Amino acid sequence: MLKAIAIDDENMALEVIKAHAGKVPFLDLQAVFSDAIQGLEYLKKEEVDVVFLDINMPDISGIDLAAMLPKETLVIFTTAYSDFAVKGFELEATDYLLKPFPLSRFLKSCQRAQEWKELQPSEEPDHLFIKTSEGKIKVSFDDLLFCEAAGNYVTFQLVDQKLISRMTFKDLENTLPEHFVKTHRSYLINKRKLDRIERHQVHLGKYVVPISVSFSGVLE
Repeated sequence: MLKAIAIDDENMALEVIKAHAGKVPFLDLQAVFSDAIQGLEYLKKEEVDVVFLDINMPDISGIDLAAMLPKETLVIFTTAYSDFAVKGFELEATDYLLKPFPLSRFLKSCQRAQEWKELQPSEEPDHLFIKTSEGKIKVSFDDLLFCEAAGNYVTFQLVDQKLISRMTFKDLENTLPEHFVKTHRSYLINKRKLDRIERHQVHLGKYVVPISVSFSGVLE
């Protein structure tokens, strides 16, 4: 699934992108912005795969904004001016959509972005970002001892602090690498931080986490 946002100072253009995006099954359009600065602030906090970006905007042009994005972020320029095409490809844009563009052309652009994403080298991440009441906090997997679920919240116990985030345990399981395993329906532990394994519990530093019968085999 491609995670995307759109930035365009024309609301009508954003409505067209939203309508087209709703018909592309592998595209998740997470937000749209008519203000380029607001869009840039969003990108500082959230990771996306693709940005549909208008070029001719007030305050900051799409060309200048694209140069500020992380290298791995794919850019699809959307504009009514064909003169910008050459400059767009100089910035290694994934594609260039000339307004007004039909669904078929939009879909082709999305497919190109999907292909580019699949060609990018995949590296196993060494961290995750945890959303808390104070914002998103970067946490290294090496600092994370265990996670505990409580209703719609998860507690992340780090070596030197504790963080609480509103999320499902299932989403967390899909995010963590394979050396994090369940020892209990409410606990996920970092096997690399184990100090001692007992029959009904494990020790990670000064902390003790239970092992239920149904999960007893994961540490063998």
